[in-house]
Amino acid sequence: MHSYLNEMSTIKSNDIEQPALEVSGLTKKFGTYTAVDNVNVTVAKGEIFGFLGPNGAGKTTTIKMLAGLLKPDHGSITLCGRDMTLFPEACKGLTAYIPDRPYLYEKLTGYEFIKFIASLYDLSADDFEKSSRYLDLFDLTDWQHHLIECYSHGMRQKLIMTSAFMLNSPLVIVDEPMVGLDPKSARIVKELFKTHARQGNSIFLSTHSLEIAEELCDQIAIILHGQIRSLGTLASLRKEAKLEGSDLEDVFLELTCANELNGVIAALKKDGA
Repeated sequence: MHSYLNEMSTIKSNDIEQPALEVSGLTKKFGTYTAVDNVNVTVAKGEIFGFLGPNGAGKTTTIKMLAGLLKPDHGSITLCGRDMTLFPEACKGLTAYIPDRPYLYEKLTGYEFIKFIASLYDLSADDFEKSSRYLDLFDLTDWQHHLIECYSHGMRQKLIMTSAFMLNSPLVIVDEPMVGLDPKSARIVKELFKTHARQGNSIFLSTHSLEIAEELCDQIAIILHGQIRSLGTLASLRKEAKLEGSDLEDVFLELTCANELNGVIAALKKDGA
């Protein structure tokens, strides 16, 4: 623990000018299949970075490597100026991870789970008390002393959100944050993301909801077949797709599967004629 705290102190004193996240040449294979192929992205401090792609494109594999759950075959991941290979514990300490399917310890209460996460990150008592604000925002206060096995999927997602935001991490990695959330909670999450970014922190956001990406993201990367197909602001992606003024859905479809989609739509129209 002493070594870990020393690493954290060193990182916090040296990361002022560093990007929140730098990914270089990131590659992951499963047998002969290349799931992620030479991915390069940079996420600046205070930025909400959208990571989009069709099913099977390599999004979740990439996210698991960024969160330290999978080891890359090649390439590097640098958080606030520190290489994850050299400083794995410290880099995880700088990161909050919100998965698409929260697997929790069902025999703990919600409060016990939050307390457990706080202990892993050596959170101070004052910082831990801030969790009560998020429990209240997500309507979990009355449920915090119930076993997690009684929680719905949406409640579990909100519990994960609470544990992530109470950490106030420089980087939050999110995979499909709105799955299972009611409209009120989804709106709260979007505002929390914006606030977190305004405070100089960063969000790496993977989502299939193009409306959310269009509303929140400063930059967007589109991954296709394990490779970055396009990267830039919404304005630059529109220009690349030659769809000035179009929404992100049209831009995304044009850049990823325009020919295939046009054929499918034509066939459906013919069937319905």
